Amino acid sequence: MAVFVALGAFLMTLAGGWTAQRVTDRRHLVLGLAGGLMLGVVGLDLLPEALAAAGTEVHGVPAALLLFVVGFLLAHGVERLLGARRAAHGADDHRRTPQVGLTAAAAMVVHSVMDGVAIGAAFQIGDGMGLAVALAVVAHDFADGFNTFTITTLYGNDRRRALAMLFGDAAAPVVGAASTLLVTVPEQALGAYLGLFGGALLYLAAAEILPEAHHRHPAGPTLLCTLAGAAFVWLVVGVAE
Repeated sequence: MAVFVALGAFLMTLAGGWTAQRVTDRRHLVLGLAGGLMLGVVGLDLLPEALAAAGTEVHGVPAALLLFVVGFLLAHGVERLLGARRAAHGADDHRRTPQVGLTAAAAMVVHSVMDGVAIGAAFQIGDGMGLAVALAVVAHDFADGFNTFTITTLYGNDRRRALAMLFGDAAAPVVGAASTLLVTVPEQALGAYLGLFGGALLYLAAAEILPEAHHRHPAGPTLLCTLAGAAFVWLVVGVAE
């Protein structure tokens, strides 16, 4: 049942990526929407789940929040390191650092695997719980597909690579759901991962995606797209609850 439901996430992810491709003539609006979606996913979905799952504290700080900061700094360090290497070879445009885009997209794929694991684990508790979690995953996987394609292309990767990462992200929930037939992921490990991933995703949204969205474009429409993206995630989380 869990694997069958995860197919809905597969289709929704592809729909998000297809939408990102079709609006390339309004790139700044696409990036503004992607930034809002990413911000909403981190603040309204990932962090609450991470705090609830991780539980433990490290020197007075919730482990999930500590890993959130680590994820942010890790993403910043990787981006700066790759950018410096490019600059040393005479190319200082961060948007042409394909490794950053591929790394970020790969993190989205790993996150989608964990989405599938969450679906499978919820169905082990009961069908009602499984369907509730699946609804949340399927709904926000549109944003995942949208963001995966956008992030990959933003950093100079060609359409072929972006599509490969998109299909990987779409298939990931199915793989994750299928894996729960064999293994069980400890809740604390899942919470730690969500905190780490949330920090990395926030860095990409705040330091890369949104500044690029507002670069040489009117702020008003782009800001509205960002607000719409965050509001959409809020709506999805509210419906899922």
